[in-house]
Amino acid sequence: MKFSYAMLPDDAVDELLETIQLADELGFHACYAADETWHKDLWLLFAAAAGRTSRIRLGPSVSPVLLREPTHLAQALATLDELTGGRAEAVLSSGNTGLLEQYGIDAASSQPLSRTKEALHVVRTLLDDGAITYQGRFHTYEGLFTFARPVQEHLPLKLGGMRGPKTFEAAAELSDGCHHALSYTREAYEYLMRHLRIGAERAGKDVTALDIGAWVVFAVAEDSAAAREAARSMVGIYASAMPEEQLRRNGVDPAELAPAIDAIRAGDLARGIELTSPEVAERLSVSGTPEECVAKIATEIAPAGVNHMICAVTDRALVRAFTGRDLPQVPGAREQLRLIHRSVMPAFA
Repeated sequence: MKFSYAMLPDDAVDELLETIQLADELGFHACYAADETWHKDLWLLFAAAAGRTSRIRLGPSVSPVLLREPTHLAQALATLDELTGGRAEAVLSSGNTGLLEQYGIDAASSQPLSRTKEALHVVRTLLDDGAITYQGRFHTYEGLFTFARPVQEHLPLKLGGMRGPKTFEAAAELSDGCHHALSYTREAYEYLMRHLRIGAERAGKDVTALDIGAWVVFAVAEDSAAAREAARSMVGIYASAMPEEQLRRNGVDPAELAPAIDAIRAGDLARGIELTSPEVAERLSVSGTPEECVAKIATEIAPAGVNHMICAVTDRALVRAFTGRDLPQVPGAREQLRLIHRSVMPAFA
């Protein structure tokens, strides 16, 4: 199983670059970052990281096609691929609904999956051919070309998904895989795999050859309580983006979490954290000691067929930035990466 590091690029740039460099040295498969206005620009960050790394793959997970024009996304990916010597990849989706709302976009009425599938076709075509003539429902091009060319013969493009099932099926049928965010139970991943198989069969693919990623809130420390408290500080924020069906597949009654989510959406993060029970936080994260994290991955995630753990490391700085809480007992991102490398990854080698 591959392990990757997912960052929200909010720390000082020097800190972010040092962490990416460490992930490279430790042998993490990839470093992903959210392509969202809320954070620092991942394209500039990864361009700077390209010269300081040698093996780790770099790219967005996810990039929002309702905000990123797909030919510009292809241009950026091809340029990053050249800068990294062939280590770029991307995960596409319609985008974070909270961010889209701030742009005045109603995702539900914007035909998000149709737009994502069309954008995937445009990005794939421009990357592969360097030119595109196309008349779609949402995008039209007549002889558009670019001199930005990738190093890789086939730069990997995947889809991000949460609710399913149509997104999961499209990911397997049309792309190189699926990064499924914020699920933590075997039931949720078996649901994912059922629909990935449907899409793979349509395209005559072997589903096990796809990149099947679990993007999870991850906090690890030798002090189990410290790691779990870090997770509890963040799960409500993430859960506010989870569809009710997904919450149920993860063993959470939406009504149980509703007061916390309402407080968070109203801007009262402290109250939202207070209303997030330790039990819910444990259900909606991979957190605790290295041994506890290994056990959860081994019992709930890996058996379904997931072949890629994408660890959204939740450290002291991230908790402080998002919630204002200071948890000095929580290890920093680099210490957690070392713990994952030393005590979690070997269990799945």
